[in-house]
Amino acid sequence: MAEVDVDRTEVTVSEHEPSTTTSEKPASGADVEVRIAASPAHLSVVRAVAADLAMRADFTLDAISDLKMAVDEACSELISRSVPDGELVCRFAVESDQIHFSAESRTSSTQPPSRESFGWRVLTALTDAVNTWVVPGPGGAHVLRFDLLKKRADDVVGL
Repeated sequence: MAEVDVDRTEVTVSEHEPSTTTSEKPASGADVEVRIAASPAHLSVVRAVAADLAMRADFTLDAISDLKMAVDEACSELISRSVPDGELVCRFAVESDQIHFSAESRTSSTQPPSRESFGWRVLTALTDAVNTWVVPGPGGAHVLRFDLLKKRADDVVGL
């Protein structure tokens, strides 16, 4: 179920993996994957990767900051719901005008995050598209996934 929030951000929440993603898969070689323990102590690593990739893609300072905060929020939600000793898997796909971020972690919950939470509002305010869902995982657990899209802002006219 796809909707557009008041701030024009595309939002999709489902309990099953969507049939399409928020962006096309970029050319081979443009992907970065980070696998770390699902611990708040490691959030700075993922934020640093997000910032570095956005800088290399010529994002504005504001867009870089927005991406870092959105990645932090999504990963924080995943970590808070992760099974003990869980792993956080983050993937970045860089295209000419956008960065697609996806992350996942095993969880015991069968429900995606609430769209009424403050964290969800942060994600929708900072990104161009947000998607989250839960799928069955190994060993009776489930896998919570986030999919974010941040577009590079065009040059501001008139400045």
